[in-house]
Amino acid sequence: MAADGSGEEPVERRAAGAEPERPASPADEASADAPVPPPSGKFGPLGRPLGRNAFVTGFVGGLGVLLAYAAYVAVRNAAGVLLLIFIALFLAVGLNPAVVRLRKWGVPRGLAVAAVALGIILLLCGGLFALVPPVVNESSEVIDNLPGYIDQLNDNPTIRDLNERYDIIQRASSAVTPENITRALGGVLGGASLVFGTVFRVLTVLVLTIYFMAAFDRIKEAAYQIVPASRRHRVRLITDEILTKVGAYMVGALAIAIVAGTSTFVFLMITGVAYPFALAVVIAVCDLIPQIGATLGAVIVSLVGFANSLTVGIACLVFFIIYQQVENYLIYPKVMRRSVKVSDVAAIVAALLGVALFGVIGALVAIPAVAAIQLILREVVVPRQQER
Repeated sequence: MAADGSGEEPVERRAAGAEPERPASPADEASADAPVPPPSGKFGPLGRPLGRNAFVTGFVGGLGVLLAYAAYVAVRNAAGVLLLIFIALFLAVGLNPAVVRLRKWGVPRGLAVAAVALGIILLLCGGLFALVPPVVNESSEVIDNLPGYIDQLNDNPTIRDLNERYDIIQRASSAVTPENITRALGGVLGGASLVFGTVFRVLTVLVLTIYFMAAFDRIKEAAYQIVPASRRHRVRLITDEILTKVGAYMVGALAIAIVAGTSTFVFLMITGVAYPFALAVVIAVCDLIPQIGATLGAVIVSLVGFANSLTVGIACLVFFIIYQQVENYLIYPKVMRRSVKVSDVAAIVAALLGVALFGVIGALVAIPAVAAIQLILREVVVPRQQER
């Protein structure tokens, strides 16, 4: 019945050919209350779900515990390989800004990755060329002359008196021989295993870094596809900003290391210390480690300076004390504040925690991790708390 009481159906329903509504019958109500049959798949209808009894719950829980333990064992056994993959991925993220800069200059991505990889290889070869010959020569000279150094201890009256009582010099001379030192270091096979293992790890990291740089965009897009579409754009923006901060941190750390190595090279050339370029490379490499690296490199170079003369050793100590103060309070804060935008207190605390938890690797990734956490807190956590 129409609302105007004319007894005619509306024109729109008649034009659409719709049938007049009829009251629901008892059969229709019964069919509506009946349970819906389970959907039928390719291999027949689905069965009823298992009941939640104690046996099923305990079995599923135990299976979850076993799977978690299996995952833990797998990660523990593959920790070395996973660490190499992590280092390569971190280097690829840090070197990606160089690839992006070359692409802005019109260089194809393949050639840009090849140019950056060639630069890394040249740096490694230069560092090895600077470090390996002096280390080998000095080590061989020390091992060959060590018995003579022990014999010279007879000039000391106290040592002479102890030697007459306990025959210390003779025992030490007979024990300290090239054969015994080689045996103490693990023998020829042990030394070869250490050398080849180190070379294999370096080459593995280098190859993985090149692969990650070449497929950087594809890896990012594949990771973004896992995120729900409703949040993908925001996750993309935040992740890109984090990756940019990691790259800026790498560039800043390399700049600080180059400044430290150059300053050390000039100082060692002035003071006349042997192997100035090799020691400058040691300072630059150690300076890449936050907080503790500069001190470690300073100790190594100062020991070499004391080996030359007492005056040179004291000069090295004074130089590194002054330079570290300049680097810690002038160079490092300004570079990191502009590149990563992390406060000095946060950087120091992060580096200490990183060293305590993960060693050298933790110190390297501590500051980028703090920058990422600050960004997530500012852009995700704080706005969520403001909405409540």
